[in-house]
Amino acid sequence: MAAPTSVFRANATALITGAASGVGLAVAKLCASHSMNLILVDNNTSQLSEAKSTIQSKGSVDTHPMDVSSINDWHQLKSSVEKNGTKLDFLHLNAGVGPNSDWTDNAYFHKIFDVNFFGVVNGINTFFPHFELNDGEQKAVVITGSKQGITNPPGNPAYNASKSAVKTVAEHLSFDLAKSSPKTSVHLLVPGWTFTGLTRGSHTSKPDGAWSAEQVADHLYKKMGESKFYVICPDNDVDWETDRKRMTWTMGDIVYERQPQSRWRDEYKDEAARTMEKMNLGAKQAD
Repeated sequence: MAAPTSVFRANATALITGAASGVGLAVAKLCASHSMNLILVDNNTSQLSEAKSTIQSKGSVDTHPMDVSSINDWHQLKSSVEKNGTKLDFLHLNAGVGPNSDWTDNAYFHKIFDVNFFGVVNGINTFFPHFELNDGEQKAVVITGSKQGITNPPGNPAYNASKSAVKTVAEHLSFDLAKSSPKTSVHLLVPGWTFTGLTRGSHTSKPDGAWSAEQVADHLYKKMGESKFYVICPDNDVDWETDRKRMTWTMGDIVYERQPQSRWRDEYKDEAARTMEKMNLGAKQAD
């Protein structure tokens, strides 16, 4: 069976949300380097236009400003895509927001879930028929998650919860399509610290510890070539082995009946540090 990277081919059609900047734009450029036809989706019209001007491709490059939280917008997009009989080959559901607030702010929870979670669900609902029962050439769905949806650090519960929900949906999608459509692969892209508009904070240039969005796109391509579902990206501060230890400790909160988010609690901090230092998790994933 062909590797999932065979989806990156001339004249195949890729649709990417959150494509005006950051990881979405980097993946769009990856697709363009393989002469794919691109449909770039974002809610920022001016950035979307700028992004299009930076992409060099032998394929077509179309833009579609829209709100991924609106199912009506998705219906309009579907009509636009299918009007000439086009079917998607590559779908990257990447759009996300990360505002922070407090437990009294109901709008904050709704905003994050509307974009981060329902933006993904809406995309799957809309274009699922393009990927199911696929017995032709390779297709792929990539969904952008977050390490915060796995290790669940304190500080932004709505964001963490939305990305945890995204992880669950992606896992189910992978399982179901593996049965009905083995030539459609599904991948959960989990960036590490990446210098993008969402994460830059007060930084005006990329910190030494962060990866660029292009490095994330390259890592996605590499792991898709290895048929990996979980594409967990390291960065220049945190390597894969450290990520593995942090994720293992987090799952231990349930298995060993510790208090939640124990790695950040005073009564567990020293134990967590000692335990992770001694962990031997066996063979490492090659980077």
